[in-house]
Amino acid sequence: MEAILIGFMGSGKTTVGQLLAQRLQTAHADLDDLIVQAAGRPITQIFAEHGEPYFRGLEQQTLRQAMRGAGVLSTGGGTPTVAANATILTHSPIPVIWLQASDATILKRVTGDTQRPLVNELKVDELLALKHRRERLYAAAADLIMPTDALTPVKIVQAITDWLAQPQVHRA
Repeated sequence: MEAILIGFMGSGKTTVGQLLAQRLQTAHADLDDLIVQAAGRPITQIFAEHGEPYFRGLEQQTLRQAMRGAGVLSTGGGTPTVAANATILTHSPIPVIWLQASDATILKRVTGDTQRPLVNELKVDELLALKHRRERLYAAAADLIMPTDALTPVKIVQAITDWLAQPQVHRA
């Protein structure tokens, strides 16, 4: 695994992850997609049938498996907020990159997105409160904080690849 992307929903993890993987000539994986493949059903169904603790256990197992492979991994917005996952991420030699976006950018990107259950369940102030609670957890897990508001996905990828090329990036 060359890099792991974390961040709140709408921060660009999937878009940037795919472009970064292309740039690095490697595979891209989305943790949520891997969980769906492993479980054989959508995440909403996993939650409904088994609850969040079961989902988080599956997420942790899938995260560990994904990190053994090659490529770029885009995580779910809640992945680093679970203590066990945060420990896995912070103790890994794989660089973890937080795609940081402002409240306004997140709202612009996720408003009206029916594929994101939290967007439909939470009021705007509740969604932003969740984002703010998660930010310290993202910061604690990240090796690089990449502000994304003023950059295109291509420029974000360029900044990340420049950073990855520095010898001090890779953790011991």
